[in-house]
Amino acid sequence: MSATATETRTYEYTVRNKDGKIVKGRLEARDQAAVAARLRSMGSAPLSVAEVTNSGLQRELKIPGMGERIGMKDLAVMARQLATMINSGLSILRSLSILAEQTENKALAKVLGTVRGDVETGVALSVALGRHPAVFPPLMINMIKAGEVGGFLDQVLLSVAENYESEVKLRAKIKSAMTYPVVVFIMALLATAGMLLFIVPVFAGMFESLGGELPLPTRILVFLSDVMKIAAPIMLVAGVAFSFWWNKHKNDRAVREKLDPLRLKLPIFGNLFKKVAVARFTRNFGTMISSGVPILQALDIVGETSGNIVIEDASKAVRDAVRSGQSLTGPLADHPVFPPMVVQMIAVGEDTGALDQMLHKISEFYDQEVEATTEQLTSLIEPLMIAVLGTLVGGMIIALYMPIFKIFDLIG
Repeated sequence: MSATATETRTYEYTVRNKDGKIVKGRLEARDQAAVAARLRSMGSAPLSVAEVTNSGLQRELKIPGMGERIGMKDLAVMARQLATMINSGLSILRSLSILAEQTENKALAKVLGTVRGDVETGVALSVALGRHPAVFPPLMINMIKAGEVGGFLDQVLLSVAENYESEVKLRAKIKSAMTYPVVVFIMALLATAGMLLFIVPVFAGMFESLGGELPLPTRILVFLSDVMKIAAPIMLVAGVAFSFWWNKHKNDRAVREKLDPLRLKLPIFGNLFKKVAVARFTRNFGTMISSGVPILQALDIVGETSGNIVIEDASKAVRDAVRSGQSLTGPLADHPVFPPMVVQMIAVGEDTGALDQMLHKISEFYDQEVEATTEQLTSLIEPLMIAVLGTLVGGMIIALYMPIFKIFDLIG
């Protein structure tokens, strides 16, 4: 079976070096042809190349979903370090070797080692990175390709780093806004389920032994407790099954077509999600335009990187309109997801020939808007969640203790 795009294998080789001596060793590469090409580029004549096969006990154990992930922050650091080294006069091969050795993320270090091997055989950096689509996004690959053609690779890599650093900050702001309400909501659910499953039955048994009619709130609470005993195992199994299904299908187009429009219409968070998507779209679009990527190709990519299928579809429609000879702002105005201010600023950028600068200004404005919105949401949601949690738990406690107020009547 052939290696996948991101998989490397270990090969044992035997070569005759420049001095005519027979030398043996090991190399990691995608296939035997890559090993032979690398050995020939080093001035050696390959005699034999064979894959190293490990027994089951020797293989590295990998648990699905538990491997080290390559995040956007890792890519930002890699791009900035690579730009610095290339700008300092180091060759791409030497720079990739240093990155592969010093990168803390082992998965990224392994991929960079493979990329270095491909570049060593004469493959362009953008092509070598493109062989790992699960690691390097299309935006990064296309920008590096434009930098290679234009001769300003170091500047493009800095733009990639700045773009991804801004994206990391944006995601951190969203997480800061979502973490508190999600944690409080989960605590409320756990507290409610715990009381219904463990505390209410104890009180219900005591009330039943006393006899008499219980107050309506207490009867409702006891009924919910009986229902929870049956529903809890079903809900647990359904929750686990849904989590597996969601992880597998959350990126399917059919799922996104239903969920993404709803996200933009949510009463509290919809406006935030819209600002995040617009900020991401304009930032990526501006970065690609300033790096020399053709506008049609840029529109094809930035829609996918926006994170919302509404903007992705709008971007494709704008691309088709621009290809037919229309201006950029006319088709943009036909899609409500782009605010009028964004359309007007892009129109000014087109007229003045500074589209990339205007797009960056729009993204900076919406980054500030996202920060302000998250702060407002946090200050609003905190007291609301505390009030909801207090009302829920407090109401259950009051319903449990209401019969005790009549305990003497029940005993009598």
